[in-house]
Amino acid sequence: MINKLIDKIQKTGAPIVVGLDPMMKFVPDHIKKIAFEEKGETLEGAAEAIWLYNKEIIDKVYDLIPAVKPQIAMYEQFGIPGLIAFKKTVDYCKQKDLVVIGDIKRGDIGSTSAAYATAHVGKVQVGNNLCAGFDEDFVTVNPYLGSDGVQPFIDVCKEENKGIFVLVKTSNPSSGEFQDRLVDGRPLYELVGEKVAEWGSQHMGSKGYSYVGAVVGATYPEQGKILRKIMPNSFILVPGYGAQGGQGKDLVHFFNEDGLGAIVNSSRGIIAAYQNEKYAKFGSVNFADASRQAVIDMITDIDQALKNK
Repeated sequence: MINKLIDKIQKTGAPIVVGLDPMMKFVPDHIKKIAFEEKGETLEGAAEAIWLYNKEIIDKVYDLIPAVKPQIAMYEQFGIPGLIAFKKTVDYCKQKDLVVIGDIKRGDIGSTSAAYATAHVGKVQVGNNLCAGFDEDFVTVNPYLGSDGVQPFIDVCKEENKGIFVLVKTSNPSSGEFQDRLVDGRPLYELVGEKVAEWGSQHMGSKGYSYVGAVVGATYPEQGKILRKIMPNSFILVPGYGAQGGQGKDLVHFFNEDGLGAIVNSSRGIIAAYQNEKYAKFGSVNFADASRQAVIDMITDIDQALKNK
């Protein structure tokens, strides 16, 4: 799957991923009206609204991008109906030949991690059948419990030709409370990066990159420069672009000299673009057109930054 991701990035010329992180405040009133008339002002109605919202955005941007990243918490808040909307979104994106990165941030003791891995990137035995659960292509993994929390994901991904992105240096303001702590004189995120490189060295794709990648926030470009050197063969998923303050010029050191090695995420900066003054001309009815323009602008910004590297 890492090879497919690279192929899609090269074909589109867009090393970006659209974060499908819907919140009800992002969904235009006309979409909510349709959903609530059918399902009521219920969890089912909310789930229908975010599904309709997602679908329209996907239809407008799928030809421009290699991948999407639905954040499962935004669906879980609507209970079981929300998870059904999550699964419908995953399946629809795969029908559009998009690579799906499930932003689930799981990581637990071995047996529990194995169950999470099965649920999201593997298959579960049901009688005589093997059934896929959520069936994403990649997932994000929290390494805090150590190798036995990560290894089940690596094992399932090897079997299913899928991949993971391990949290190394996250984009949120308080990430340094733990991630920047010095261990033997070095910040913890560097040690986690070394572990990712070690895991990845055993699981290389034919294009020179491992299916064990890392999450490093765009909001920490200097740390990104260090981690790029520590993990030369790991793809880096870079959140924090746009709404969290990251810009194209901050991202150049996340990429290798071959122009690959990183994929940059923008979530509300794209899916809620119509609420941004820059794209207000589109209006709420044409919210998905605003999202398409935001994708085009993001591609241009990153491309110009890489050319000026």
